[in-house]
Amino acid sequence: MTVLLDLVRAGREALGMLWLTLWPLILGFTLAGAVQAFSRRSSLQRHLGSHRPGPVVRASGLGMASSSCSYAAAAVARSLVARGADFVTAMVFMFASTNLVIELGIVLAVLIGWQFAAGELVGGIVMIALLATFGALWLRGRVVVEAQRRAGDKGAGSDEVPASPRTRAGWSEAARYTMGDLRMVRRELLIGYGIAGLLAVVVPADVWRAVFVSGHGFWTSLENAVVGPLVALVASVCSIGNVPLAAALWAGGISFGGVIAFVFADLIAFPLLLVYRRYYGTAMALRMLLVFWAVMSAAGLATEYIFRGAGLVPSLHRAVPAGSLSFGPTTVLNVLFLGLLVGLYLLSRRPALGSTAVDPVCGMQVRTADAPASSKRDGEPVFFCSERCRDRFTAAAAAVPSQ
Repeated sequence: MTVLLDLVRAGREALGMLWLTLWPLILGFTLAGAVQAFSRRSSLQRHLGSHRPGPVVRASGLGMASSSCSYAAAAVARSLVARGADFVTAMVFMFASTNLVIELGIVLAVLIGWQFAAGELVGGIVMIALLATFGALWLRGRVVVEAQRRAGDKGAGSDEVPASPRTRAGWSEAARYTMGDLRMVRRELLIGYGIAGLLAVVVPADVWRAVFVSGHGFWTSLENAVVGPLVALVASVCSIGNVPLAAALWAGGISFGGVIAFVFADLIAFPLLLVYRRYYGTAMALRMLLVFWAVMSAAGLATEYIFRGAGLVPSLHRAVPAGSLSFGPTTVLNVLFLGLLVGLYLLSRRPALGSTAVDPVCGMQVRTADAPASSKRDGEPVFFCSERCRDRFTAAAAAVPSQ
């Protein structure tokens, strides 16, 4: 009975957090869909051939414009490597497309505080600068040559023209990106809110104090920034699903920099490490784990001291905020944005432009000319956002007994 009551309380906490952040989620995904539909992303390999400042800045901007879940971002980065992009710059693109995105910042601001949204932006810039500067010392040599060989040659890709915001067809494509992104991360969102609810209810404060030390000045900040990504690796929740978990960790007493490092660490979730191993080989996957962990922790630590020097670190570890279904500003905004979501869904049902398709596994919209993976179903081509989705599709098809 006690376990059942805890589960009910955890579910209530999770639903409260979801209700509190519902309208920011819809707003963020709507803006991200518009950016993806209306921005040009062609000729990437021509502009990303080194890890000098220019290509790194371009990769960061393109990553921000192509807001993706971690698995799709990894697949796109692999495609860039295959097309001749510098390996480190391709990793910069992957970092930006999962961490410097609109919806992540909005939900961080609402769920934990605007300081964390600002910290995510500042820390993301620091993290990318560290990766471009010091990552190249480890992500080079024969191991990179082998990774490029394993990534294969996908060709130059197409020079697609972005949709026009002046047409209904253009907004229909933006709506398809929005709905595709929501479908793509729905599992991570549900897991993230669910685990956050459990952590808020079940885990006592003594556990957090044992995992994340406190009261030792710099050593506390360092330990929290190092251990934060370890929690993300074990939890294996990627993308925006990390945010409610970050709120639970902050309520448990982790430092500001530890929270930032934890949010960044969606790219070292254990399933993704297996993806890296398949893409680039075991040696490169291990190097990526060590380099990513180091730059995520260093960026979190640096961000804490930047914000502490500016007096912007919150002084209180407030509890995980609980939403309420009572009538108020949040309810009004949620109703309005749910209406917007219905409108986007109806727009997304219009016939797609010929150059796009929907991944049948995760629901992400992909461009057929440069889809990371494809297969056949009843003799017709099927396109996927990543090899992971293609493998799941193939496994499911093989499990169906033949007639």
